[in-house]
Parts: sequence; structure tokens; C-alpha cells
Amino acid sequence: MRKIFSFIMTFLILSSGLMFSQEKLWSLEECIKYAIDNNIQIKQQVLQTQYQKNLLLQSKLNLLPTLNGQATHNYSFGRALDETTYEYTENQNIQSNSFYAGGNMSLFKGLQNYNTIKKNEYQLLASEMDLETIKNSISMNIALAYLQILLNRELVSATENQLQITKQQIDKTNKMLNAGSITKGDLLQIEAQAASEELQLINLKNQLDLSYLTLTQMLELSSPTGFQISVPDILIDTNSIITETVDEIFDLALKSRSEIKSAELNLTISEYDLKIANGSRIPSLSMNHSITTRFSDIAIKMSNPTENYKFSEQLNDNLNYGVGFSLSIPILNGWQINRNIANSKISIENSRYILEGEKKKLYKNIQQAYTDATAALKKFTASMKAVIAMEESFRYTEQKFNVGMVTPFDYNAAKTQLLNAQSDMSQAKHEYIFKTKLLDFYKGLPLSLNQIN
Repeated sequence: MRKIFSFIMTFLILSSGLMFSQEKLWSLEECIKYAIDNNIQIKQQVLQTQYQKNLLLQSKLNLLPTLNGQATHNYSFGRALDETTYEYTENQNIQSNSFYAGGNMSLFKGLQNYNTIKKNEYQLLASEMDLETIKNSISMNIALAYLQILLNRELVSATENQLQITKQQIDKTNKMLNAGSITKGDLLQIEAQAASEELQLINLKNQLDLSYLTLTQMLELSSPTGFQISVPDILIDTNSIITETVDEIFDLALKSRSEIKSAELNLTISEYDLKIANGSRIPSLSMNHSITTRFSDIAIKMSNPTENYKFSEQLNDNLNYGVGFSLSIPILNGWQINRNIANSKISIENSRYILEGEKKKLYKNIQQAYTDATAALKKFTASMKAVIAMEESFRYTEQKFNVGMVTPFDYNAAKTQLLNAQSDMSQAKHEYIFKTKLLDFYKGLPLSLNQIN
């Protein structure tokens, strides 16, 4: 009985959680945050950033001296060298041990170690900027998909309203046919219009479903089932203007856009590559250090040959320390150093071209978004006036049709014109919203639909 009760409670909890998830309305900000937290490409770039952190840490640790140890145990049979007397023994089995600890330390290497550390610092910053660039790209794609859903919802709603009007008109036309004021052909034309609008509505609903699927796939959700977005109240002031010029927005974007910062950092990285390559021409100085000792079971204590020569005493007596310095002078290495320097200079020029290309690309994108936003606002203003005029014209046409003064063909044409005007207005509205949000994003502002200029 207790197991049955537990099962029922678990089922109810899961069911309530499922209902909650289905009833949740996702805002644009929530969609962007969820996508950034769960996107695989972002996770991969996070790993790349961690890898760069490890490279930077390792380049700093390379400044420390190295230290390695070695221990050996040997068996010798027959004729062997007694390292105590440096005489050979005949037909004797010998066991011996040797111990070594040593390493080296780079004292000067043409500042290559220092420049490598600085290079890795900039590579880490560039990796972080690349991560930010991916986040920005995903955010814009999410915003575009979100607005596409809003647009498709409006188109579906407008078509549903028109279809409802057409169905009502079919009822009126039937009554007029029964009264003998119109012909059967007039009714068939209205019914054909209703069928056409039903097909259009099905296509628009399919587009709406696809736009939901696109957004949920961007969010890495398993299914679009139960997924709904919040519909903000968006009011557009037709008298609004974009206060900044293209150049002013571009200047703001240069200071904040991650792709520009990444290109600038990559240029700095190339300059440090040249410094590292130039450092290969300079002689390098290193220090090596070691400590050794040994043991042999046939060793004789020189001060008292008859006394047993203990293991610890041998290790202490045979202890040896060593410190040495090594100067390496590059003379001829197949012109490899010169080739590395030449290639580093080429890399610097290429990085400059990449930076210049990113700036031009950014300017063109801002210029295009600015032009599109201005055109979309003009189109929206004109479309809004057209919708008002079309609505009035349709009401007048509908009244005339109801009394038999207008043919079904003219009536359907008026309805189609009104629906097209409503669709144009919705498209212009959402295009203006997206382009203005894009311009705000270039200026460093977060993506949000809470406020539209």
C-alpha cells in the first residue's frame, strides 16, 4: 500500500512539473540565457579558454629550474670494476646502486620565455573574446528566431480573422441566395475564397510550427511540445528617429565588439611571435646542477679495510655535487631562424588585414542595419496608413456586397488587399524591431524587447 501511495505521489509531482513547464512563457532574455548556458559550441569554446589558461600557467612554470631523479640497482658477474679501488675483480658477483638528482635552469634565452608568457596572456584574452563573439552570434540568432515566431503569430491571427469574416459572409450569401437576390455562382466564389484562406491559414500555421521548432533547436530542447513564448506589448512610435549616425554607432561598436577586440589581440600575438623569433638569434645561457652518490657491496673502507662498509656511509662518502653553465651560440641552422622571422612578419601583416577586414565588415553591417531600420520604419508607417484605408474600403465594399451592389470577385479582391496590407505592416514592424535591436546591440546594449524606440 505504501509503495502504491509513493508511486501516485511521484506521478502527481512529475505531472505538475510537466504542466508547469508547458505553461511557462519564455521571454527573449530567458531564451538567450538558456541558449548560452546549454549551447555546445559555447561549451567547446569554454574548454578552449581553459586550455589557454593551462598554456599560460605552463609558460610561467617553465621559468622554474627542472629537477629529475634516477636510481639504479646493478648485478655484475665475473670480471667487474670495483669503483672504490678502480681495480678489476675476477669471478666475483657484485651488487651496486647509484643515485642521481639533477636538472637545468634557463638563465637567459633572448627574452623568449618572457615573450612567450606575454603571448599566452594575449591568447587567453583572445580566446575569451572569441567566446564572447559566439555568445553574441547566438544571441542575435535567438532574437531573430523569437521575432519570427511573433511575426508568424500575427500573420496567423490576421488570416484567422479574415477566414472568420469569410465564413460569416457565406452564411449571409446563403440567405441572399435563398431570397433570390444573388446567383449560385456568387456563393461558389465566396466558398472558393474561404477554401483559399483555409489553405493559406494551414501554411501559415505550418510556418509558425517550424519557427517554434527552430527556436527550440537553438535552445537545445528535446521537443517544441508545450513550448510557448511571451508576447510583449510592442508599440512603435512612427515619429521616432535613430538619434546616432552610422559613424557614431560604429565608434561605439569599435570599443565594445568582441570580434574587433579579438582581431586586435591576434595582431598583438603576431607581434610577440616576431619577438620570440628574433630572440632565437641571441646566445642563450643555462645552468645545470646535479648531485650523485653510489653503493657497492664489495667496496672497502679506505680508513679501515677490515671494517664493514655500511650502505649509509657509502652514500655519504660518495656524495658528489655539481654545477655547470652552458652558453649556446646560434651560428648556422639552415637559415631556419631567418625563415621564422620572415614568416612572423608575414603573420603580422596578415593579422593587420584581418583586423581591417573585421572593421570594414562591422561598418557595413551597421550601415546595412541602419538603412534597413530607416526603410522598415517608413514601410511600417506607410503600411499602417494603408491598413487603415483598406479596412475602411473593405467595410464599404462589404456593405455594398451585402445589398448586391458589388460582385463576389470585387469583394474577394478587397479582402485580399486588406490581408496583404496587414501582412506587409507586420513584416515591416518586426523588421524594424530587429534592426533597431541590432543597432542597440552594436552599441553594447543588451538584447531586450521591453523598450522599442
